[in-house]
Amino acid sequence: MSHPSPPAAHDRGRSTPTPPEPAWDHPEPLAVDSAPVPEYGTGSLADLLPTLAAGMGVPGMIATIPELTPADRTCVFLIDGLGWEQLRAHPEDAPFMTSLLATSRGGTGRPITAGYPATTATSLASVGTGLPPGAHGLPGYTVRDPATGELMNQLRWQPWTEPRAWQPHPTVFQLAAAAGVHAAQVTSPTFETTPLTKVALSGGTFHGRLTGEERMDLAAEQLAVGDRSLVYTYYSELDGSGHRFGVDSDTWRGQLAHVDRLVQRLAEQLPPHSALYVTADHGMLDVPFDEQHRIDFDEDWELRAGVALLGGEGRARHVYALPGAENDVLICWREVLGEQFWVASRDEAIAAGWFGPQVDARVYDRIGDVIAAARDDVLIIASEREPKESSMVGNHGSMTPAEQLVPLLEVRS
Repeated sequence: MSHPSPPAAHDRGRSTPTPPEPAWDHPEPLAVDSAPVPEYGTGSLADLLPTLAAGMGVPGMIATIPELTPADRTCVFLIDGLGWEQLRAHPEDAPFMTSLLATSRGGTGRPITAGYPATTATSLASVGTGLPPGAHGLPGYTVRDPATGELMNQLRWQPWTEPRAWQPHPTVFQLAAAAGVHAAQVTSPTFETTPLTKVALSGGTFHGRLTGEERMDLAAEQLAVGDRSLVYTYYSELDGSGHRFGVDSDTWRGQLAHVDRLVQRLAEQLPPHSALYVTADHGMLDVPFDEQHRIDFDEDWELRAGVALLGGEGRARHVYALPGAENDVLICWREVLGEQFWVASRDEAIAAGWFGPQVDARVYDRIGDVIAAARDDVLIIASEREPKESSMVGNHGSMTPAEQLVPLLEVRS
């Protein structure tokens, strides 16, 4: 889908040089066109803050989710790992959020798409900058740094690289603060100085609080500080429970019940003329522990042939080929993975809009020569080089509804 480019101010609407044509001939795409591309420009995470900021009169912001009515004070509560499908599957554990669903009496909530890949670093950058991954430049969990040739973990920012060189666009919070809006982030103190916060969520004032209850109370206070306020708050523990125990576990459901109470706590404290939006960075699904569902790259000589680096994560892989081996790797991955993955070349994925309507020239070589996005409940693990990630129960990253759809719930005062 096309995404209207914001004005040229702040360098957000500049045209992108056309990526160079590859020197090899691609085989015919097998399933690239069947992938459900995120709804960039009409209903993705990248559209949320620009729409809210446009309602506050912030210059350069465009409202692309028209059903969101402007409010003087707006809070976005992002719950890490809460997918739309998981929320709808557990109404008894989340009665307050369930009451906000469009299917509930009086509810207005509906799903939006996370963006590809559906992973935390990419989604937080989309939320904070109001740009899709091809523009902000964090297109995966781990991606190749073209300057060094090394894999960079964009969540942990390892190895370290200059944050503003990696992601130079201003955040919506910075633009809002410059326009006289009171902007604030209320989250864990550990995130205050991280590079990901700096490039994705900085602007205005940062307030670190340890407990969810403290964050809810302070977020409500921050909303009341200005005549126009834009506040962001965050909760991560649901995601961690899903990774360790799965989204059908008692531990995950206990976390869901806890975060539901947090949402209600914040909603009941909203100052006048406020709107609260509850959303998430991605959904999640559990993947069985067997060889049919967990394909081990480190044990599969066919998948390893011609591959220099394996990036991304189990359900959203960036594959970087040895020079000259790009076409062979693409053919092999398509043959080996069959109908379990959408497998695309870099140019095919870009043309299909997986990373947004355009990809910035500085981002082009960060994307894999081959991209593999899971369509079934399968993973490409790497048991030797990624032991922790390979042992997770709950996983995410691809374009299936379980991962891609996240809630957009509204409470107004």
